[in-house]
Amino acid sequence: MANITAALVKELRERTSAGMMDCKKALMENDGDMDKAIDWLREKGLAQAAKKAGRIAAEGAVVQYITECGKVGAVVEVNCETDFVAKTDNFMNFANGVAKHVALANPADLEALNAQKFVDDQSKTIEDMISDATVAIGEKISIRRFARYETTGLVSSYIHMGGKVGVLVEVATEAADNDAVKELAHDICLQIAAAKPEAVRREEVNAENLEKEKEIYRVKALESGKPEKIVDKIVEGQIEKYYKEVCLLEQLFVKDGDKTIKGLVAEVAKAVGSPIDVVRYARFERGEGIEKRKDDLAAEIAAMQAK
Repeated sequence: MANITAALVKELRERTSAGMMDCKKALMENDGDMDKAIDWLREKGLAQAAKKAGRIAAEGAVVQYITECGKVGAVVEVNCETDFVAKTDNFMNFANGVAKHVALANPADLEALNAQKFVDDQSKTIEDMISDATVAIGEKISIRRFARYETTGLVSSYIHMGGKVGVLVEVATEAADNDAVKELAHDICLQIAAAKPEAVRREEVNAENLEKEKEIYRVKALESGKPEKIVDKIVEGQIEKYYKEVCLLEQLFVKDGDKTIKGLVAEVAKAVGSPIDVVRYARFERGEGIEKRKDDLAAEIAAMQAK
């Protein structure tokens, strides 16, 4: 029996993109012969994932997992190639399994996540599962990003339109079990999904974006013929409006335009007799920033005719 080293398994994995356990088994079945192991994987349909690696995966779903205690939560974007596959049970089961794993295993980043043993099946890493899912589903599957919060307060989440948008919010409170606080956290999730804030509070607004806005307002004011001595006042007023648009706490509540989110939080805090603070949030929109594949039917027909 050949000595199946870790280096040999790694080489086979790099050449086929099959799962680590599958590569080890292929080498064992073929007495360490690399070429035969590759053929074995191809025959079993386990080396197909490599051929799909270059495809664009911009569909999929944003999914979430909150522990029963409500203290730990995760939101994850998992991508595939088509909307059809994104709606299948196989894909959603895989995506939900990843969200659960992120919440429970607390990976530092995507690289660490891929190397971790799956919480529900220690015989496979997350990377193995991605490869297996790619083969089983027939499309490129990828985990794009995740956020995980753990708190002594409350974690809440909201998934919109079957996974098009996902939100995760951390709320600091000593009244985490209070129904009014839970409803508030959920309403804040809805607010973030709908209003797309850029930060929780003013201090967290991206400085580069802020300077860019100031410059735009300044140029517009000068070009409109306003006297230079009042331009600073005009810019200051516009920035105040900007803060109200992009800061979560200053936004008008989407369910009641007569109050801000800051006012809503203060109202609930007073009612329950305990301070409440929105600590942070994550908002993922499926496929944002990914350039989707554009099929050129005319080019495909021309290529077929050329063959």
